[in-house]
Amino acid sequence: MDAGIRKVVSYVEETLIEGGKAAPVPLKMFAAAVVLKNPWHGRGFVEDLKPEIHAIAPVLGELLTAEILRMAGSGAVIEGYGKAAVVGVAGEIEHASALIHTLRFGNFYRKAVGAKSYLSFTNVRGGPNCAISIPMMHKDDEGMRSHYLTLQFSINDAPAADEIVVALGASIGGRPHHRIANRYQDLQELGSNEA
Repeated sequence: MDAGIRKVVSYVEETLIEGGKAAPVPLKMFAAAVVLKNPWHGRGFVEDLKPEIHAIAPVLGELLTAEILRMAGSGAVIEGYGKAAVVGVAGEIEHASALIHTLRFGNFYRKAVGAKSYLSFTNVRGGPNCAISIPMMHKDDEGMRSHYLTLQFSINDAPAADEIVVALGASIGGRPHHRIANRYQDLQELGSNEA
């Protein structure tokens, strides 16, 4: 099955100063996104999404992982990671979710960066130039708050009503000057998950 990819978009940002103070190590964040035709658009309510998931999700996972690795230089240097999907206004949130919430998509990225944590995510509906927000966490430790990051960008002509944007995000480094403790310090101080 043709994945129906219209374009591939790359986004990079580097934070040199945060809070008016130079970052000891600049934070680098990357996103790779594809804009594709929604394979379920115009078909009414589709009960079984699996054929398209199985055909398209691996293609997207492999392509986007390769693009992120190209931008970052290698999987080893990536520390934070996440994923996102935005379905156009004529689609269902389930359509966005379908292409990213499958191991057939995410395992390409997890294996390439040697991750232990789950991929944090967003899946929303939107139109052209809407915010594409990719929440991230440390690939090895979901309690490491320094790497609770969100990369946000937009694509001026996507998603169209009958399209989906699927994206991966990565960071090299955490927030400059992070000053909130990791989750484990709260657990130690409180003695439990309860406040």
